[in-house]
Amino acid sequence: MTRFWTAAAFLLPVAGCSAPPSPAGNKAAPAKTGPENGQANVVAPSPAGPAAPGTPGGLSDDRRPVAEAPFAETGAQGAADVVQHYYALIEAGLYADAWRLWGDGGKASGSTEADFAAGLGKVRDTHAEIGAPGRIEGAAGSLYVDVPVQLYGRDGDGAAFRRRATVTLRRVNDVPGATAEQRRWHISAVAEDSGPEK
Repeated sequence: MTRFWTAAAFLLPVAGCSAPPSPAGNKAAPAKTGPENGQANVVAPSPAGPAAPGTPGGLSDDRRPVAEAPFAETGAQGAADVVQHYYALIEAGLYADAWRLWGDGGKASGSTEADFAAGLGKVRDTHAEIGAPGRIEGAAGSLYVDVPVQLYGRDGDGAAFRRRATVTLRRVNDVPGATAEQRRWHISAVAEDSGPEK
C-alpha cells in the first residue's frame, strides 16, 4: 500500500541527524585524521549507488529511446523537469528554492520554509534518479502527473539508503482566468513506494 508523506516527513528518514551542509552543498567533509592525533587515515565512505533499473528499489527497466526534441513546459516531460530541478536544489542545499516548487508557494509541502530546510539540512549525501513521467490525468479543473524517483545516498550517520518514491505534480488546466503561475507544474505530494532498501 502506498503511503503519503509531506516533504519533511518523507525526507527526514533520509536525512538522519547531522550538522548542516558544508559550503559545498550537501556533502559531508571527510574526517580529519592522521599521525598528529594518533589515528590511522580514514577514507570517507563513497556515496551509496542507485539500484539498477528493473531490480528491487530501482526505476523501471524502460529501454525506449529518450526523445531529445524540445518539450512543452506544460506537458508531462515539463513536470519531470520540475522534479529533476527540485532534487538538484536539495542536493545543492538550496532548500528554500526547493520548498517553493511545492504548490501554494511551498505550503503544500505541509512544512514551513524553516522546518523544511531544517529537516533536509540534516542529510549527509543525497541524490536522485528521475524516471519517465506517467500520463497526465485531469480532475476538477486541474491536471496531475506522477513522476517516479529513486533517492539514494547516505544519512546523517553515514548509513547508505535507497528509496523509491512517486512525486505527484499539479497544475491548473488552461482555462480562462488562470494565471501563468497556476498553469505551471508544482509538487502536490510525495508518496513512498516501498520501505527503505539499504
